[in-house]
Amino acid sequence: MEIRTQVRTFIADNFFVSDPASLGDHASLIDAGIVDSTGVLEVISFLESRFGLIISDDEIVPENLDTIARIESFVVSRQRPVSAPSIAAAGE
Repeated sequence: MEIRTQVRTFIADNFFVSDPASLGDHASLIDAGIVDSTGVLEVISFLESRFGLIISDDEIVPENLDTIARIESFVVSRQRPVSAPSIAAAGE
């Protein structure tokens, strides 16, 4: 199941969403009153357990967590492996 679908399902199952099908990927979860400050902590707990992330306090910002699309982008960016320095660069 893709990340966006998993996040949408979690939001719909754990928060009051009158019509989950109408919840747009770019709709603000906070402005819509779906997720409050306590809810953000629940979302973080879900992301950490489901995707194996460790989310630091400085990452808990609307730019990462305010919409389904932003959450998906955040998870994808955190799942990318960090590339090792090249051998040539290491020998310099």
